[in-house]
Amino acid sequence: MKEIETIQRNLESADALFKTGKFTQAETIYTKILKEDPTNHAATARLGYLALLANRLDDAQNRLAEAIRLKPEDSASKSMLAEAHYRRDEFQQAGLLLRALGREARARKLESFKDATPYTIESKANATSLDFVMTDPLPVIQVQVNDSEPVNFFIDTGGAELIIDTEYAKEIGAANFGSETGTFAGGKQAGIQNGRIESLTLGEFIIKNVPVHIMGVRRFSQPVFGGRRVDGIIGTVLLYHFLATLNYPAGQLILRRRTEQNLKQVEQEAARRRSIVIPFWMAGDHFMVAWGRVNASEPMLFFVDTGLAGGGFTCPESTLQKAGIKLHADKAGEGIGGGGKVQVIPFTVDTLTLGEAKEHNIPGMYTPNSGELEKAVGFHIGGLISHAFFRHHSLTFDFVGMRYFLDRKG
Repeated sequence: MKEIETIQRNLESADALFKTGKFTQAETIYTKILKEDPTNHAATARLGYLALLANRLDDAQNRLAEAIRLKPEDSASKSMLAEAHYRRDEFQQAGLLLRALGREARARKLESFKDATPYTIESKANATSLDFVMTDPLPVIQVQVNDSEPVNFFIDTGGAELIIDTEYAKEIGAANFGSETGTFAGGKQAGIQNGRIESLTLGEFIIKNVPVHIMGVRRFSQPVFGGRRVDGIIGTVLLYHFLATLNYPAGQLILRRRTEQNLKQVEQEAARRRSIVIPFWMAGDHFMVAWGRVNASEPMLFFVDTGLAGGGFTCPESTLQKAGIKLHADKAGEGIGGGGKVQVIPFTVDTLTLGEAKEHNIPGMYTPNSGELEKAVGFHIGGLISHAFFRHHSLTFDFVGMRYFLDRKG
């Protein structure tokens, strides 16, 4: 009986650490629990999630499969196991799990790749770069979809898969497998369709067999991009397949193949430039989080979402209070997010940090009903760090080592 009570106390302690983002400490305790109780489902499932957050996919798959064996009705572990397969482009395995969870449209999309390898790069080039058509309020590049004429896509790590506009999808004949519901700014929900395109041309790279989401993107053209038509969004899932750099000052997106040689070169350049190296974790298919501070707050995890047009930070009300931030209520206005129009109240962050990178006087945007951000992934997220913070930096994403390389220019 005493042993059971000890395990329960340890489990509660580990859960508390996990929910505050102290992943390493939590993992140590969960591992200790399993040594004492090898069939403990809660510790097994949580270790699977921690491995997924760190992109240790072998470990994640083993732990999550064991959690499902111990508790077959564990839908959360099934969803995370599907994500582990998805990150490896193992779409058939992911599709089976998603279908069992009732996510029919997404399952149909992934299962459609049965005879095709997703994200196949057709090119002799080792890397390619694309100039920004515009940098503010968000970077825009030109791409070609299914051999179309060049069109404008903006870059937003707050998006997951490649997103193409609803009307544009019809124009290019994109496959459509049905819709699901997504949650966007202000907690608003809207339908998002699951699709597929034959090819995406990015500079010298032609990427074949690309899964996509389909939703209204052209509606951002006038209010966000001053009338420049945008037909799609480059999200985190596409960037995940490369060693990618968003060089804001130079106005370029650089995509390198994910090879050991390219990673070594990036590491050497980062050492030479004394780049700031920031560890990050990833929940789901795009929730990248890293430690930072807002004003004199305690460290908290921030969602690195580069798509807050014209802004550098947003957060729930709890973070505003902790950081002593006052809203400029007299300047409240209206913005547009994936779920439609939202109220936006501006504020200013005196000091905002991400890892060892620090910026001052960052414009912020508060959206009422944004509390969902805090609990979206099972642990506390203190805010969302975005475009205005990175505007003077070159930001490189390493999804192998789960690191950002950050270089300030000027």
